Amino acid sequence: MSNSANTKTNKGMSGIIRKYVSGFTGLIWTLFLIGHLVGNLTLFSSDGTAFNKYAHFLESTGALLILAELSLIVFILMHAVSGIQVWLGKRKARPEDYKLYKTAGAKSKQSLSSRTMIISGSLIMLFIVMHVATFKFNLHLSASDIPKVKIPGIDGEIRDLYQIVRDTFKNPAAAFGYTFFMVFIGFHLRHGIWSALQSLGAMKPKLSPIIYTIAGLLATLIALGFLSIPLYIYFTTGM
Repeated sequence: MSNSANTKTNKGMSGIIRKYVSGFTGLIWTLFLIGHLVGNLTLFSSDGTAFNKYAHFLESTGALLILAELSLIVFILMHAVSGIQVWLGKRKARPEDYKLYKTAGAKSKQSLSSRTMIISGSLIMLFIVMHVATFKFNLHLSASDIPKVKIPGIDGEIRDLYQIVRDTFKNPAAAFGYTFFMVFIGFHLRHGIWSALQSLGAMKPKLSPIIYTIAGLLATLIALGFLSIPLYIYFTTGM
């Protein structure tokens, strides 16, 4: 085999590996988002006890929580790097794709969400940093301003994350800014879930349209679930 052929083979293999990495890490984060959403929906409880218990339980796991958080950081960085590499590879191979969206044969899966993956992904990375800074580390608050609460069954006072979330989303900039980012998360997942399953070879061609539809519904539900929280808090307490 010639050096040219070897080079093309190696590039092809590295491209496949990047797609696998992007798909696998993307699905891991999708599962995390579903679990995170289920926990966050307890914010709709009237007194915040359920949400504060949920938050305290996570924090009480100690080293396990740190390990999970570090793993998620590694996964999101791998996803971002591999995603950018795949995007750059496609752009280099067929730059006209970004001017003309036409395909031959089967119906194209090109959509606004697929064409803006690099943009939505970048915004999501920015959002994650802001989200963690606000709700995990409370960098917008001084130590004396962090509210505490006594929860039945838990010794001592704990951080009242429920009140922190409510106070944050009383601010229209925070409530609608959060909603803005959730829309882009929905767009990213809309194409990402289907693309990840396709890259991992987890579906047969005849199932592609069905999974494409399911991916869209799941992405919509996740986005609506998350954005309903700040809007609910703002319109019931912030106006």
